[in-house]
Amino acid sequence: MKPVEWLGTSIRIIDQTRLPQHLETIQIENWHDMVEAIKELKVRGAPAIGVAAAYGIALGAQSITGTPEEDFRRELEGILAAFAASRPTAVNLFRTIDRMKQHIACEKGRDAIVLALIEEARSIHAGEIDATEKLSLYGAELIANGSTILTHCNAGPLATAGYGTALGVIIAARGQGKNISVYADETRPLLQGARLTVWELMQADVPVTLITDSMAGHFMSCGRVDCVITGADRIATNGDTANKIGTYTLGVLARENGIPFYVAAPLSTIDPALRLGCDIPIEERKPEEVTMLAETRIAPQGAKAANPAFDVTPARYITGIITERGVAGPPYDHTLPALLKEVQ
Repeated sequence: MKPVEWLGTSIRIIDQTRLPQHLETIQIENWHDMVEAIKELKVRGAPAIGVAAAYGIALGAQSITGTPEEDFRRELEGILAAFAASRPTAVNLFRTIDRMKQHIACEKGRDAIVLALIEEARSIHAGEIDATEKLSLYGAELIANGSTILTHCNAGPLATAGYGTALGVIIAARGQGKNISVYADETRPLLQGARLTVWELMQADVPVTLITDSMAGHFMSCGRVDCVITGADRIATNGDTANKIGTYTLGVLARENGIPFYVAAPLSTIDPALRLGCDIPIEERKPEEVTMLAETRIAPQGAKAANPAFDVTPARYITGIITERGVAGPPYDHTLPALLKEVQ
């Protein structure tokens, strides 16, 4: 399965809004459509957003023809700004933009810039594949045979354009022959756990039971959860972690019930510019995603609804952060910068 695929002059993505009923792909022919696909969650998940944006920027550069180099660079700046505005929380998007900016600044001539952007996009994609496979193997070592794992949102191949983060750990543990099972929260917005995580785990032959987000505390208190593993969209250098709304609740519940709480994320998800989680921007999505279920209204006409897409789990609730360089433990303000320094 290839959630994001570069085709040379276009990009193919799996439309994640159509799953699980329909496995459909979309051919992206211009960069505007890629920006909209990211906004509409047709492609989603921090690493996958970074990959999709990289290819989208390269596609945009290809489309600028017949203009002087100064105008070409000015149009590219507009393309980068449009991608930066598409979703505010996932740091992988902004890492991608920074990497593309470096090539735009260093290369001379339109053709050289376009070629460099395409190669950088491929490099970003290959890097996420490699990182997620490695971190999945590190994480699988933490999973005991017979474990029941609770996970939130969707952090599998669909979300990473690679092996997966939280689901990558689970799938790797299953691949090692461990007898494991999973509780998957349904997860707002757009019920991504119910639609995507359950589908991916079923595809991987991992026993999975869907629960509502509000059931997690019940199953933890009954001793039916051995650990919690989630992905991440942005991690501050002190270990505070932004993930899909409801993750903070799981962190508190896990601590209350003495259950390990792990975050699985590649180093590209750590934001070296942010020291504290309170500085992570939180995306607010349209209220209709709460007042409506698909095309059906479930709240009274005119009802107000808040819809933050993410919350921040303080580092004190996190047992370990699983990366491609190993599992970091507290104090994260020492261990995470050390890991980042190793790969610079």
